[in-house]
Amino acid sequence: MESTNVKDSNGNQLNDGDSVLLIKSLKVKGGNTTLKQGTLIKKIRLTDNDEEVDCKVDGMSIVLKTCFLKKK
Repeated sequence: MESTNVKDSNGNQLNDGDSVLLIKSLKVKGGNTTLKQGTLIKKIRLTDNDEEVDCKVDGMSIVLKTCFLKKK
């Protein structure tokens, strides 16, 4: 796999397994859940898209845009 250039909202490099914080509260599509600002998300997984990461939150597997994340 070629090296990806995935960056968080502050321009920091993100890698598989990093922990990130949400910088904005986000409503989850397809559910009545809202992820609160400041939520810690552990063990992110990079995707084929440089602007998205895959992660698990409260047992749900979701994809988040990197513009709403800050590296911990």
